[in-house]
Amino acid sequence: MNGNIRNGHRNRTYPHTQYTSVLHGQNSLKKKNKGWFGTRHMVTFMLFLGMANAYIMRTNMSVAIVAMVNHTAIGGSNHDSAISVDDECGVIADNSSGTTAKTETEGEFLWPTDIQGYVLSSFFYGYVITQIPFGILAKRYGNIYFLGVGMLINSLFGLLVPISAKMGIWWLIVVRFIQGLGEGPIVPCTHALLAKWIPPNERSRMGAFVYAGAQFGTVISMPLSGLLSECRYGWPSIFYVFGSVGTVWCVFFLLIVREDPESDLKIKVEERLYIQKELGSKVGLPIPPIPWSSIAKSLPFYAILLAHMGHNYGYETLMTELPTYMKQVHHFSIKDNGVLSALPYLAMWIFSIFISHVADFLLTKPYFTHTIVRKLINGIGQYGPAVALVAVSYTGCDKWLTVAILSVGVGLNGGIYSGFKVNHLDISPQYAGILMSFTNCMANLAGLLAPIYAGHVVVGTPSISKWRTVFITAASVYAGCCTFYVFFASGERQPWDQPAEFPVTKRKENDEPEVVTTHA
Repeated sequence: MNGNIRNGHRNRTYPHTQYTSVLHGQNSLKKKNKGWFGTRHMVTFMLFLGMANAYIMRTNMSVAIVAMVNHTAIGGSNHDSAISVDDECGVIADNSSGTTAKTETEGEFLWPTDIQGYVLSSFFYGYVITQIPFGILAKRYGNIYFLGVGMLINSLFGLLVPISAKMGIWWLIVVRFIQGLGEGPIVPCTHALLAKWIPPNERSRMGAFVYAGAQFGTVISMPLSGLLSECRYGWPSIFYVFGSVGTVWCVFFLLIVREDPESDLKIKVEERLYIQKELGSKVGLPIPPIPWSSIAKSLPFYAILLAHMGHNYGYETLMTELPTYMKQVHHFSIKDNGVLSALPYLAMWIFSIFISHVADFLLTKPYFTHTIVRKLINGIGQYGPAVALVAVSYTGCDKWLTVAILSVGVGLNGGIYSGFKVNHLDISPQYAGILMSFTNCMANLAGLLAPIYAGHVVVGTPSISKWRTVFITAASVYAGCCTFYVFFASGERQPWDQPAEFPVTKRKENDEPEVVTTHA
């Protein structure tokens, strides 16, 4: 016989001639879609830009607040010492006279570090509220408008940040809160769209590419925000530029992207059939009830949840507090601050793309299951930054060593995108968006504590020892949550993912759907 059948399963329904034709058609379809740029790649690219836009709207405040606040006046309000902490790193500032060795223009707002912490975290209060309800609603009514309109609200209110700041601190907090409300749907809706558009054998690299948009956005936002803050229009231009760019993306997203391959009228038939074959088409089937009880008792779900919470706490500590740390301890100008603060995220972006291809390569080997690969790659992604945070706590005033260690540590953090971040799709492709809404909600509750905690630790006269406490706390959270993930995570599709009344073909780890192939 000229052909063989994967896993020993023989097709008994086709006559010989039709059987051979189907085999040839499946093979040619699979080959045609391997390296082809199709509609699913355009959807992935638009989601990548959306994720970049989302993180730009988060991180621009982290850099802008450095330009908005009068650090000299705040330092002068602390009467514990006539000489500020700047003396630790050889830059003397006399608090009693309000003079300093730097010539950089100070901002107009007198916000102590604890108040700055509340400004930075206000975005996340709104962000966590919309995670779960929009994740559930999007499952029933579709993801496109929740994501597109939500991000449009985020971008438009970003344009209002400068005027709200001048009106008062509480107006600013309310605007940032509403921005968070608008951005809430992006992660669960993105996850659900990936589950509908991306075949399992492409999920590591496609998912990593989309979520690497977070680092791309950070890399763009931080240095460009620093440059914009020094232009003739000052720090308000940061919000005007990025708010306008975000609005344009929302319009194009709503015009271009569709809910799934079946509803996209412009997708080629070959690609639609390829995606349906790999995922298993569910068109016309009723939406199954969500197995809340089974999810609540699932250890693999809790492993993802803990890993996500640990990551967000550590990541938000760095993302929201790193520019302030570089300013207070190492005295970089705002322009340099943005560039140097972005270097770790550039490393994370590059490494996340590289390690995603490694993950997909490992999954082609019979001795690497989804479970092993997720645990291995995620371990690199969370233990790496934990070690780096401990190390950077003891670099003292060596600014270049600090930047180098942070770049390596945060770079290794890119492993999480091929670790727990796509693990929802492994254990439950049917409910991936809902699971992500829960883990992302809880993770951002943990993440919003990071700037508040840092603000209270560093309040008053900042010092290296105070920042050491902030970094070691984040490192401990990283390592502890990752350890739980290593013990209890799974890459197998869970039994509760597909209720009995909605049967599908069971897929084992590393197995593609049963496909008949033939020799040439």
